[in-house]
Amino acid sequence: MKNLTLLALDTSTEACSVALLHQGEKTHLDETAQRSHTKRILPMVDEILAASGIRLNQVDALVFGRGPGSFTGVRVGAGITQGLALGADLPVIAVSNLTAMAQAAYEKLQATKVLAAIDARMNEVYFSCLKAEKVREKFGEFLQWQPVISERVCSPERVAEQLAKLDDDWQTVGTGWAAYPQLAGLNRQSGIDLPSAQYMLSLAIPMWHQKRLLNAADIEPVYLRNEVTWKKLPGRS
Repeated sequence: MKNLTLLALDTSTEACSVALLHQGEKTHLDETAQRSHTKRILPMVDEILAASGIRLNQVDALVFGRGPGSFTGVRVGAGITQGLALGADLPVIAVSNLTAMAQAAYEKLQATKVLAAIDARMNEVYFSCLKAEKVREKFGEFLQWQPVISERVCSPERVAEQLAKLDDDWQTVGTGWAAYPQLAGLNRQSGIDLPSAQYMLSLAIPMWHQKRLLNAADIEPVYLRNEVTWKKLPGRS
C-alpha cells in the first residue's frame, strides 16, 4: 500500500473535502462550503497535492463520493472528478457517501453496525443500514460493509418503522437523525454528521486491489430520487 497513491474528493453535501493517500500516509482537507463547492474544490485539490510534492498525473486513481446527497453537490463532484480523470488519464473509484460515514464510525468509534441517514429535504432522508465484517484477501485484511437495508430515499416514518425491526446495538451517523422529530429520539450521537473524503480512501484501497475501477466516461452519480435524472456531461454519449 505504500506505493499506492489515491486522491479522493467529495462535494455531495454542505461539506467539501479532499484527501490523499501517498507513501502510506493520509492527509485531508475539510471545509463547510455549501454554496461554494465549485470555487473551493479545485484549489483544495491543488493544495493537498502541492503539500505532498506530487502532481495529479502521479496519482494512481481518483476516488469520489458518488452520492447520495444534494443534487447539485453530487453533480459537481461527478463533473469535477470526470474532468480531472480525463485530463490526467486516470481510473476512478466511486464510493457511497452513506458507507463513507459508516467507515468513519468504525475508525472513530469502532462501530461495526451503523445506521446512516442524510437529510434529503422534502421530508425525506437518504438511508441505509450497514454491518461490517473483516475480510482477508491476498493483499491483506480489510473491512467490508454489507447492506442490511440497502440505500434508499424514504420518509422519516418509514425509517422508524424499519428500525423497530432491529436490535438496539446500532450507531447512528448523518444529518438525518436530528433533522426530523420522528428520528431525533432514535439518534445516538456520534459527532459524524457529514461524509468526508478521508474515509473514502479506506473504502477505496480494497476496491483498487480488486480492480473495481471505472473509466472517467462511465462514472454515474447516485441520486436515489427517481425524478432526478443525470444530465450527461459534455463529451458523454
